[in-house]
Amino acid sequence: MKKSDYEDAIEPMQEELVGMARWARVTGQRIVVLFEGRDTAGKGGAIRAVSEKLNPRQCRTVALGKPTEDERGQWYFQRYVKHLPTTGEIVLFDRSWYNRAGVEKVMGFASDEQVEQFLDQVPTFEKMLIDDGILLFKYWLGADQEKQEERLRERLEDPLKRWKLSPIDLAARDKYDAYTRAREEMLARTHTEWAPWTLVDFNDQKQGRLTLVRDLLDRLPDTECEPAELEFPDLDHEPLVETYGALKPIANYPID
Repeated sequence: MKKSDYEDAIEPMQEELVGMARWARVTGQRIVVLFEGRDTAGKGGAIRAVSEKLNPRQCRTVALGKPTEDERGQWYFQRYVKHLPTTGEIVLFDRSWYNRAGVEKVMGFASDEQVEQFLDQVPTFEKMLIDDGILLFKYWLGADQEKQEERLRERLEDPLKRWKLSPIDLAARDKYDAYTRAREEMLARTHTEWAPWTLVDFNDQKQGRLTLVRDLLDRLPDTECEPAELEFPDLDHEPLVETYGALKPIANYPID
């Protein structure tokens, strides 16, 4: 998809997202969106598409690293609970508690018993969130292995993207089928009436972002909420010029 076509399509959706955030602030609604999927599918780009026009003090992205020693001794969901939204907040999880059913299961970081306990508990955990009034949306982003290989190679060769490539990403290359099986079991056990999964094709990342954002907006209740009126009177003097005393600005970047 061409960049110009994508930008033309996403702009009105982002205006709707700004309206949604204003509605959440006015009504006190709490919103949680989970972004799961294949390595390189495009979770980061999808999260930016949702959040980049929103107030970062209202819309937070949570991307947790590996658990600490203390966290490993806690109830599994405990470290995620403290990141849930308060009144009027939107929280976007860049991977979530579903790590246990995905990378932890496939890469052997969790035992079969731990994975089974998680799959048993998560529908109840999410029912508690829904019953408490949180709006929960769960997205899984898919990509063919051919696309995954292209993007991993791009990360390897592009110095601006090299930080995205980890040893775990490389170790997972031969486990595409294993991740598929893990995903299918996860969906079978955790796709519930109160917290359904939505799968989005991210072979074309721009089209995938548009599909995801449109789906998210369409599933929200009516978020029509006009901004509060603000008075913006004229200045009673000529605009002032910036002046400096103690320090001066550094030299401007040269432009040919």
